[in-house]
Amino acid sequence: MRGRRRYEDEPPPAKASGQAGTAELAAKWRGPAPAKPGYREQSLRLHGLICAKCAREFAPRDSHLLTVHHKDGNYKNNPPDGSNWENLCVYCHDDEHSRGL
Repeated sequence: MRGRRRYEDEPPPAKASGQAGTAELAAKWRGPAPAKPGYREQSLRLHGLICAKCAREFAPRDSHLLTVHHKDGNYKNNPPDGSNWENLCVYCHDDEHSRGL
């Protein structure tokens, strides 16, 4: 037996406990929503798509290879003038953080 027919004015049947909808599962897999555009976009706009260490230039399609390095090491120190940031390619950024080891 398939169940009774649902009419337009009836609410949809409740889900059994422990069942999640597709959208809920997708949101769970994706994790928390990314933060609103912030200091990374500002730094790329202010300093350009150039690594501050090796001077390699990046095309906009490759901007994901640039990271924002905080000069003082404090990721919460994000002044609007960008004075604590420098754009580093992923290779130079790794090198910068491996120097203290």
